[in-house]
Amino acid sequence: MAQIKVYGNRSVWGERRAEISDALHEALVRTWQLPEDKRFHRFLLLDDGDLIAPRSGDYLVVEIVCFSGRSRKAKRALIAVLYDDVAPRLGLAVHDLEVVILESPKENWGIRGMSGDELMLNYRVDV
Repeated sequence: MAQIKVYGNRSVWGERRAEISDALHEALVRTWQLPEDKRFHRFLLLDDGDLIAPRSGDYLVVEIVCFSGRSRKAKRALIAVLYDDVAPRLGLAVHDLEVVILESPKENWGIRGMSGDELMLNYRVDV
Protein backbone atom coordinates (compact mmCIF):
# COMPACT_ATOMS: atom_id res chain seq x y z
CA MET A 1 0.00 0.00 0.00
CA ALA A 2 1.17 3.47 -0.80
CA GLN A 3 -0.79 6.70 -0.60
CA ILE A 4 0.54 9.92 -2.06
CA LYS A 5 -0.08 13.41 -0.70
CA VAL A 6 0.89 16.32 -2.90
CA TYR A 7 1.26 19.82 -1.49
CA GLY A 8 1.78 22.89 -3.64
CA ASN A 9 0.34 26.21 -4.69
CA ARG A 10 -3.10 25.88 -6.25
CA SER A 11 -2.35 28.71 -8.67
CA VAL A 12 0.59 26.73 -10.10
CA TRP A 13 -0.53 23.10 -9.82
CA GLY A 14 -4.33 23.21 -9.71
CA GLU A 15 -4.84 22.56 -13.42
CA ARG A 16 -2.04 19.95 -13.56
CA ARG A 17 -3.33 17.33 -11.11
CA ALA A 18 -3.72 14.58 -13.73
CA GLU A 19 -0.24 15.24 -15.13
CA ILE A 20 1.32 15.10 -11.67
CA SER A 21 -0.64 11.99 -10.71
CA ASP A 22 0.37 10.18 -13.91
CA ALA A 23 4.06 11.04 -13.47
CA LEU A 24 4.11 9.98 -9.81
CA HIS A 25 2.20 6.77 -10.44
CA GLU A 26 4.46 5.77 -13.32
CA ALA A 27 7.47 6.25 -11.02
CA LEU A 28 5.89 4.05 -8.31
CA VAL A 29 4.93 1.33 -10.78
CA ARG A 30 8.42 1.33 -12.26
CA THR A 31 10.44 1.37 -9.05
CA TRP A 32 8.19 -0.25 -6.44
CA GLN A 33 6.24 -2.49 -8.81
CA LEU A 34 2.87 -1.16 -7.65
CA PRO A 35 0.01 -2.48 -9.77
CA GLU A 36 -1.29 -0.09 -12.43
CA ASP A 37 -4.70 0.01 -10.73
CA LYS A 38 -3.37 0.96 -7.26
CA ARG A 39 -3.45 4.74 -7.35
CA PHE A 40 -4.25 6.67 -4.16
CA HIS A 41 -3.33 10.33 -4.62
CA ARG A 42 -4.51 13.30 -2.57
CA PHE A 43 -3.89 16.87 -3.63
CA LEU A 44 -3.66 19.34 -0.79
CA LEU A 45 -3.26 22.48 -2.83
CA LEU A 46 -2.95 25.74 -0.98
CA ASP A 47 -3.87 29.32 -1.71
CA ASP A 48 -1.05 31.72 -2.46
CA GLY A 49 0.62 32.65 0.81
CA ASP A 50 -0.43 29.45 2.62
CA LEU A 51 2.74 27.57 1.69
CA ILE A 52 5.72 29.37 3.11
CA ALA A 53 9.12 28.00 2.11
CA PRO A 54 12.40 29.41 0.84
CA ARG A 55 11.63 28.09 -2.65
CA SER A 56 9.93 29.36 -5.79
CA GLY A 57 6.17 29.39 -6.29
CA ASP A 58 6.54 26.07 -8.13
CA TYR A 59 7.57 24.32 -4.89
CA LEU A 60 6.00 20.86 -4.62
CA VAL A 61 6.08 18.48 -1.65
CA VAL A 62 5.36 14.80 -2.25
CA GLU A 63 4.66 12.60 0.78
CA ILE A 64 4.54 8.86 0.21
CA VAL A 65 2.75 7.09 3.07
CA CYS A 66 3.27 3.35 2.81
CA PHE A 67 3.55 -0.02 4.47
CA SER A 68 6.97 -0.72 5.95
CA GLY A 69 9.09 -3.25 4.14
CA ARG A 70 10.66 -1.64 1.11
CA SER A 71 14.41 -1.85 0.92
CA ARG A 72 16.74 1.10 1.13
CA LYS A 73 17.64 0.42 -2.50
CA ALA A 74 13.96 0.63 -3.56
CA LYS A 75 13.44 3.89 -1.68
CA ARG A 76 16.56 5.41 -3.21
CA ALA A 77 15.48 4.24 -6.66
CA LEU A 78 12.11 5.94 -6.27
CA ILE A 79 13.70 9.18 -5.09
CA ALA A 80 16.14 9.11 -8.00
CA VAL A 81 13.33 8.63 -10.52
CA LEU A 82 11.35 11.47 -8.96
CA TYR A 83 14.29 13.84 -9.40
CA ASP A 84 15.68 12.48 -12.66
CA ASP A 85 12.43 11.89 -14.56
CA VAL A 86 9.39 13.36 -12.80
CA ALA A 87 10.83 16.77 -11.90
CA PRO A 88 11.98 17.53 -15.48
CA ARG A 89 8.71 16.18 -16.89
CA LEU A 90 6.84 18.68 -14.70
CA GLY A 91 9.31 21.49 -15.43
CA LEU A 92 10.47 21.53 -11.81
CA ALA A 93 13.93 22.52 -10.66
CA VAL A 94 15.37 19.94 -8.25
CA HIS A 95 15.36 22.47 -5.41
CA ASP A 96 11.59 22.94 -5.89
CA LEU A 97 10.74 19.29 -5.25
CA GLU A 98 10.85 17.69 -1.83
CA VAL A 99 10.01 14.07 -1.16
CA VAL A 100 9.39 12.26 2.09
CA ILE A 101 8.65 8.57 2.52
CA LEU A 102 6.65 7.82 5.67
CA GLU A 103 6.50 4.13 6.55
CA SER A 104 4.12 2.44 8.93
CA PRO A 105 3.74 -1.26 9.82
CA LYS A 106 0.84 -3.02 8.10
CA GLU A 107 -0.90 -3.59 11.43
CA ASN A 108 -1.23 0.19 11.85
CA TRP A 109 -3.53 0.42 8.82
CA GLY A 110 -7.25 -0.30 8.58
CA ILE A 111 -8.32 -1.20 5.04
CA ARG A 112 -11.55 -2.76 3.76
CA GLY A 113 -12.74 -3.54 7.28
CA MET A 114 -9.59 -5.27 8.53
CA SER A 115 -6.10 -4.66 9.80
CA GLY A 116 -3.53 -4.14 7.05
CA ASP A 117 -1.53 -7.17 8.15
CA GLU A 118 -4.57 -9.37 7.42
CA LEU A 119 -4.84 -8.21 3.80
CA MET A 120 -3.93 -10.43 0.90
CA LEU A 121 -2.06 -8.12 -1.48
CA ASN A 122 -1.59 -8.84 -5.17
CA TYR A 123 1.83 -7.17 -5.15
CA ARG A 124 5.01 -7.29 -3.11
CA VAL A 125 6.00 -4.73 -0.52
CA ASP A 126 9.47 -6.19 0.10
CA VAL A 127 11.05 -4.86 -3.11
